[in-house]
Amino acid sequence: MQDTHEYCGKCGKQNDSSALIPRGPRFQRIPINNPGTVGSIGRFGQLFGLDPRVAFLTLIVDMMLNAGDLVSMGLLLPVSMAAGVVLAYIVYRAQINWYGDDKESAGIKALILGLLTAIPTPLPEILYIPAGILGLFHGFLRNWRKGSHS
Repeated sequence: MQDTHEYCGKCGKQNDSSALIPRGPRFQRIPINNPGTVGSIGRFGQLFGLDPRVAFLTLIVDMMLNAGDLVSMGLLLPVSMAAGVVLAYIVYRAQINWYGDDKESAGIKALILGLLTAIPTPLPEILYIPAGILGLFHGFLRNWRKGSHS
């Protein structure tokens, strides 16, 4: 019997506390690593932002790989895949250490960027610049809040 039910659904008897199964919360609250990012702009920046150095690195690597894939007519695709794996690891570490992401958020962002880098199209490059700019504003906002509350 679940602890939220006062009466048995089959027989109608009132539940005693010994028959109840304690139930954990359905939704867990995700703690905010940076209490200064409580506003909606701060949360949006934390969710979708990249450290500007990561965005710039990803943009440069992706441009070089796309140019190589274009010149080699796709023969460098394995190199793009390997570079995507290496870039994903770098993004993971950098997002944790530089941007303040938790491990899960940094891992998700790293996998997305690694996958987008391994795909031989220039289209994902359009995403890196806004994410880096968002991360830059997020960093300014975080530093401004630290300075104003100290």
